[in-house]
Amino acid sequence: MSLFDQVLSFSGQTVRDEDVSALLGLIDLDAIHRLPVMIVPIPFRYGFRFELSAFVPFVIMYVITVMESIGDLTATSTLTGQPISGPIYFRRLEGGLLADGINSLVGACLNSFPSTTFAQNNGVIQLTGVGSRYVGIFIGGILMLLGLIPAVGVLVQALPPSALGGATLILFGMVAASGIKILAGVPMNRRNVVILATSLGVGLGVSFVPEITQALPTMARNALSSGIATGGMCALLMNIVLPGERQ
Repeated sequence: MSLFDQVLSFSGQTVRDEDVSALLGLIDLDAIHRLPVMIVPIPFRYGFRFELSAFVPFVIMYVITVMESIGDLTATSTLTGQPISGPIYFRRLEGGLLADGINSLVGACLNSFPSTTFAQNNGVIQLTGVGSRYVGIFIGGILMLLGLIPAVGVLVQALPPSALGGATLILFGMVAASGIKILAGVPMNRRNVVILATSLGVGLGVSFVPEITQALPTMARNALSSGIATGGMCALLMNIVLPGERQ
């Protein structure tokens, strides 16, 4: 049967993204048959040691993720009608940052990268209207169980970029909208505009022209290879150095 005939055979039915992807041969699930049903992670499977060249960039990244998590938690508080100032707000920040630290510690012991609060959660809250922490705990438990099943990872990796991009288009747009909403609550005086413009320009510059860091030493190149890290460190340093009230 030709590809055209296969497309016509879908007439009168609801065609989903995964149907079209499978029809066009964009999904390869052969690896599932070679995988075990379940895998339990082995702590420190690749050894345990410290390297200064990798340690320093990760310290910088952790500082950046703290700043990112504060912004994410603030956006979550705003979306769920919680205060963004006062003792309740700071208690929520303390709990969120502590959870990030514990999560990253456990992830490192189980051969994974550090994992912190994701801004995509705010997009999900806006899409679904559900911001209950109990729902988050329940979904987190499900994801922990699915993480032990290799077939689930193969299914996720098999999704074509076009289908995944279409599914996350609105989600990431809402994440950007949450960030704009937070910035809207900050008085845009001359000092804050300079910090915002410089850090945004530096971060986008590193993201779009990554070769500009190639002339730097290895440690500095590793630390500044990410646009998020570079822009975040720029904003942090400028907020400390520039005269005026800190925001």
